[in-house]
Amino acid sequence: MHDQFIVDPIQGGAGTSANMNANEVIANRAIELIGGKKGNYSIVHPNDHVNMSQSTNDVFPTVGKLVVLKLLPKAISELQRLYNALNLKSLEFDNIIKMGRTQLQDAVPIRLGQSFHAYASMIKRDIERLIKVKDEMLTLNIGATAIGTSINVSLNYLNNITNNLKKVTGLNVIQADDLIDSTQNLDCFVLVSSILKTCAVNLSKMANDLRLLSSGPKTGIGEIILPSKQNGSSIMPGKINPVIPEVVSQVSFNIIGNDFTITMAAEAGQLELNAFEPILFYNLFESIETLKNATATFVDNCIIGITANKERCEKLLNESVGIVTALCPYIGYKKSADIAKKALTTGIPVRKLVLNEKILTSKQLEEVLNPISMTKIAKVSQYTTDIYAI
Repeated sequence: MHDQFIVDPIQGGAGTSANMNANEVIANRAIELIGGKKGNYSIVHPNDHVNMSQSTNDVFPTVGKLVVLKLLPKAISELQRLYNALNLKSLEFDNIIKMGRTQLQDAVPIRLGQSFHAYASMIKRDIERLIKVKDEMLTLNIGATAIGTSINVSLNYLNNITNNLKKVTGLNVIQADDLIDSTQNLDCFVLVSSILKTCAVNLSKMANDLRLLSSGPKTGIGEIILPSKQNGSSIMPGKINPVIPEVVSQVSFNIIGNDFTITMAAEAGQLELNAFEPILFYNLFESIETLKNATATFVDNCIIGITANKERCEKLLNESVGIVTALCPYIGYKKSADIAKKALTTGIPVRKLVLNEKILTSKQLEEVLNPISMTKIAKVSQYTTDIYAI
């Protein structure tokens, strides 16, 4: 009966308008079912009967938590799909060596698979945080009524409402030990939002990386190729833009903005009640929903279709002076720096300079500058093929 809910979700009154809208719909539907005429509240009254032992101030936040608990698993499921896709890419790209970069400058070699494995590890942390934070939503202030003192609540209701909610929702909800605290303080929602914000930051950082790594494709880095999804320009033929990473970043910006609104709404509570739950819930639900949708399109329209430009990776690696770092333990920092500067000014590759100046033998150089050796992490097991359990 969504068409019967006519009140704007952003409203004054701490959600009273939405609660009364629901009470009136429930009352009128009950009247219909027992053969009465809608609006005849002498039969079933929105306040006296539907709202019995309740207040907006305990019902509204309880519903908010139940909605979060309903939405979060769908978002987590999409993040788990993203983790799986990144993990598979890390295995697919494990034999591709590229130049790592710090501060957008050449650093030292890294395997492309290692880069994608790092993304997967990052998303795994987000998943674990979101799973854990669900517990915060299981504690309800239902039965608190106006300010947490349970005024106008029958003991029968107070002692049984959470058990009935367990049966209806299938969730292991509990009643808060301190109903006054649970009624006036919304920090649990701030925590959920902050974790969503953290996840959004991680998603946007990854999207930024993918745009950089695919830039060009001829005049930029061009080490990976993103799937083409649409023409990139109305004026430049053949141009393809990284539209899916751009979508992910824009959703992330919005989630970060929502988090600020949620933070201010929680902070603005006064004394025994926070009147700003409507805007908090509006933004929180949007954050969860859009995070889910952005992650889904990220997986389906970008990550699984990424390919590596192996030849480009090799070319940039061989032209870079970043590999000179591996020489430091053998010839010292200063000599290594001199080789790097000479390579940059003359255009002669590092390998050739080292051999020409007889600093190391060919055999020694092959061992020292072996890309696999340079990217192998000591005493850390290599990637597992296990897929993160959903």
